Amino acid sequence: MTYTTVPVGVGALTFDQVVAVARHHAPITLTDESLTAMATSRELIESLAHDTRPHYGISTGFGALANTSIPPEHRAQLQASLVRSHAASSGAEIEKEVVRGLMLLRLSTLATGRTGVRPEVARTYAALLNAQITPVIGEYGSLGCSGDLAPLAHCALAAMGEGDVRNADGDLVPAADALAAAGITPVQLREKEGLALINGTDGMLAMLVLALADLDELVATADIAGALSIEGLQGTDSVFASDLQELRPHAGQATSAANIRAVLAGSGIVADHRGTGFTRVQDAYSLRCAPQVHGAVRDTMAHAARVAEVELASAVDNPVVTLDGRVESNGNFHGAPIGYVLDFLAIATADLASISERRTDRFLDKSRNHGLPPFLAHDPGVDSGHMIAQYTQAGIVSDLKRLAVPASVDSIPTSAMQEDHVSMGWNAARKLRRAISGAQQVVAIEILTAARAIDMRSPERPGAVGAALVAEIRKLVPAPGPDRFLAPDIKAVVDLVATGKLLDTARSLTTVR
Repeated sequence: MTYTTVPVGVGALTFDQVVAVARHHAPITLTDESLTAMATSRELIESLAHDTRPHYGISTGFGALANTSIPPEHRAQLQASLVRSHAASSGAEIEKEVVRGLMLLRLSTLATGRTGVRPEVARTYAALLNAQITPVIGEYGSLGCSGDLAPLAHCALAAMGEGDVRNADGDLVPAADALAAAGITPVQLREKEGLALINGTDGMLAMLVLALADLDELVATADIAGALSIEGLQGTDSVFASDLQELRPHAGQATSAANIRAVLAGSGIVADHRGTGFTRVQDAYSLRCAPQVHGAVRDTMAHAARVAEVELASAVDNPVVTLDGRVESNGNFHGAPIGYVLDFLAIATADLASISERRTDRFLDKSRNHGLPPFLAHDPGVDSGHMIAQYTQAGIVSDLKRLAVPASVDSIPTSAMQEDHVSMGWNAARKLRRAISGAQQVVAIEILTAARAIDMRSPERPGAVGAALVAEIRKLVPAPGPDRFLAPDIKAVVDLVATGKLLDTARSLTTVR
């Protein structure tokens, strides 16, 4: 799929634009307005560089060295040294989409004209993104305060033609070679520019935007999984009636309940038990309360999205060039607003997986699965069915509970106590990415198990959506039978969930939001 060119200007990028560039390599261009704004603010920085009074980051050192005056002949070296010394990450290489998102959002702030960098610096970042040159960054190095320092410094280092990068083919090469091959001239930083390239919340914000895109699909898929489990467990759909949801009018709850109703529409399994003396008054909470839990996840996402929208509209730098021409130090680089919602999303993601695992477990217990064999085994005793698939879920859910412990309540002072309170927002973002991956696997195992149960209830038939979803799964996973190598079956459905293919199938037949 070819994506439309994304214009980067003085205004905010949208979520879709960030995802398009970060994940799908959409090309970008700098607007004329942004180039003018950068040139105007750079004139101010140039005038201050020749002022006899000290100006932070322009004619002084940084952090705890803010009172150290730097002679003009050493200021270019100061900016380059800042980048080199701060490019100090360690650990596993972070994902290409995260690096691209980080670079795009730093470029977006540069384009506002509030940082004082020259237009050619922004052009270099745009060229790196368009050439798919991706700096190599280790997982550790940001405390989420004074910017995502080490990750951003690695990007600035690459723009200088130093360090290691991945080229468009994914090969590890020296940055100088990659830039030369792409016809990009390495930038030589001047006053304030090194500082402007590393003082931002761009990494944690990029991961928040990407996480919201993934969760938007995952929570809708969890609604589908819940509906399939209700069919497979011969549950009732009466509790999802719209008027019952309106008695507690949370927006997310209403959406999830509507999705479950849509998937259950026309279900023969539900209809048969409604009309043949079915006497179970209430389903278990994991079935009956699915809209309340899934909906709370949606509402948490909505709050996080509002925070992300504000951040996308922000120009985070220190010092910053104000609209009236002042250059002022500030604390806008502190990642607390983003860190809090990243942690909140990790809590919600863990609970989404937890309720999914509980529904799966009901299928495997003969005393609770309403007529199905133990563990959905073909020949109980000889076969184990989905017993260990639920173990896998349990292991993941246990991990997600640990990942839900907030990173943002921790703080380790740095920079000789100048930076004495930090957000740990980067850490919160990293663990959220792992949590989402785990939750996708948990929901996929629920869907795989529900599909097996629905098939085992034949000749009772699910609704049209449920039947189509089971048919989609059966293209990759055989119908119930004796035990088989289960890991490939799990992986196949995980891929259907992670790629959105199951969600697309449901949306082709009914309205699922």
